[in-house]
Amino acid sequence: MGRVRIEATGLVNYQSRGRLAVIGDHRAMEIAPSLGDRLHPMVILTAGAEEPGVPLLPLGGRSIEIDGYLGDFKIHLGEAGQANYELLAVDLVLDLSTEPLLDRAMTPPGYFHCAGDDAELDQVIGALGEMKGQFEKPRYFDYDPQICAHGRSGKTACSRCLDVCPAEAITSLTETIEVNAYLCQGGGACATVCPSGAIRYVYPSVKDTLERLRKLLTVYRDAGGMDPLLLITGESDQPFTEPATGNHLVMQVEELASVGLEVWLSALAYGARAVWLVDRQEMSAGVSDALQQQLTTAEEILTAMGYPAGVIRLTQADQVEDLSLMPELETAGFSGLGDKRQTAFLAIDHLYSQATQAKPVASLSQGAPFGSVTVSSHACTLCLSCVGVCPGKALQSGSGEQPQLRFVEANCLQCGLCTSTCPEDAIQITPRLLFDAESRKLPHTLHEEQPFHCVSCGKPFATRSVIEKMRSRLSDHYMFQNERAIRRLSLCDECRVVDIAQDPDAMDGQIRQ
Repeated sequence: MGRVRIEATGLVNYQSRGRLAVIGDHRAMEIAPSLGDRLHPMVILTAGAEEPGVPLLPLGGRSIEIDGYLGDFKIHLGEAGQANYELLAVDLVLDLSTEPLLDRAMTPPGYFHCAGDDAELDQVIGALGEMKGQFEKPRYFDYDPQICAHGRSGKTACSRCLDVCPAEAITSLTETIEVNAYLCQGGGACATVCPSGAIRYVYPSVKDTLERLRKLLTVYRDAGGMDPLLLITGESDQPFTEPATGNHLVMQVEELASVGLEVWLSALAYGARAVWLVDRQEMSAGVSDALQQQLTTAEEILTAMGYPAGVIRLTQADQVEDLSLMPELETAGFSGLGDKRQTAFLAIDHLYSQATQAKPVASLSQGAPFGSVTVSSHACTLCLSCVGVCPGKALQSGSGEQPQLRFVEANCLQCGLCTSTCPEDAIQITPRLLFDAESRKLPHTLHEEQPFHCVSCGKPFATRSVIEKMRSRLSDHYMFQNERAIRRLSLCDECRVVDIAQDPDAMDGQIRQ
């Protein structure tokens, strides 16, 4: 099979001058001198007597914290502001503590933890000896804050990428996120769980992955292959012996969690009879939970179409069995040129077009990135604050003078920003997938009212419910205790300014304030 060209990405550069901190007890004192010919070691002695030979700092009962990455580690000894506080800058860290000081599923480059036997320590020391000089790795992600559902208007909603990142490379900026490219190790789970596609895996991109997948299945079929079963596995996992069964097609990806629902469903649309995610190393709890959420959503979608349960599943290398297979389907021809949601809908629409026992709607579990919105007509005042915060543009205002709140279900991320922002608690969201593509894409009206016209100039400027709410809430306010002031609430902005300027009582009140 010919190779699929992978689109280039940026590079992240590291520089290490070989400054090494060896953290531990007497073992650190024994090991550090042997590294002096290649690196510049110093010891942070956590316990035991001080011995000459290499630069040494006794911990002396102080706390110790590490942050950073290859070439730029910061080690904090004690509490900042205290007399005994010290801040050390090093390029590399060898942690010989019983429990790692950096407790992450994916540690930064340049940090090595070893509490094992001599053989493991020899491997670590050998790796450390090569960690001096210039290094680079791909920039694995791209981020578009414009469509990010993390937050709007001071409200925080979606935090899926932060919760799942095994490298702790993502931080919240309240309304957007920030990804530390030096800490990011390409786990990819952040892109998998992102409902909008704001954070994208770019090395390889979904487009390149789908092109590779489509070519794999096409070449197999053109060679006379039947019933292709796709096994997806991570390149960084333990060595994998391909199954002897001829219809098992193995596709390696950078990390198993870097591909999600849109890729799995596309594989079925391209003709795979099943998709198995072969886990050959223990992934972190957060990544595993995120992958299970995606698997649950995929299963709910497929079973609502009438397809067998279990055709997409997470399994171990020794548990690959033909338990549940898709029926023979016409092969889809779409590419992955669109964004994440467009790709998912292309796959879903193709599978739905081939289904013979599909329901019109799939009920989905909480956490699914598709769904509907309902609005209480009694509570909604059409203030449209929800429209302003909706990252997917699922909620929209009406056109013309008619006050309306409209909804496009295909755009709904189920992020919850609308529910947390609505001042009247008038909005509810429900995870589901509407299979009819036309209905899913068309805007429909959730709530509308007749416009309220200015009692002076006749210009429409609000809805009756908004004016009534204002009158109710300001009824006890000292500035609205006469008929003229109350009438002013029924004026548009321009007429209200004119009326205030002509009202001596109003002007007097403004001066007193």
